[in-house]
Amino acid sequence: MFGIPGKQAVTITDKAAAQIAKLMDKGGHSGLRIGVKKGGCAGMEYTMEYVDEADPNDEVVEQDGARVLIAPMAQMFLFGTEIDYEVSLLEAGFKFNNPNVAEACGCGESISFKDMPAG
Repeated sequence: MFGIPGKQAVTITDKAAAQIAKLMDKGGHSGLRIGVKKGGCAGMEYTMEYVDEADPNDEVVEQDGARVLIAPMAQMFLFGTEIDYEVSLLEAGFKFNNPNVAEACGCGESISFKDMPAG
């Protein structure tokens, strides 16, 4: 596991926890796995998928019925991130307030990280 002993890799706002718990109940899933992959105009993209079983190397964060699993390769990129859920007039979705991000594209779908080699 990556990070500081006793400190969760990510924090989840109350709104995000409620939405994740609702989606887990609706689909009968055991959690929501968050990761990162290469792609997008800034170099990396967040990934989210429902899972029925945790990987033994996942970092598990549980709060108010929500269970978020951080994929092993994403733990160093997501450490310190706050996961929020926002609803506006035109859209609703999860927002990642990530202190490790150096740059994000205009649409907010793609990011690059501090100290990440280019290409």
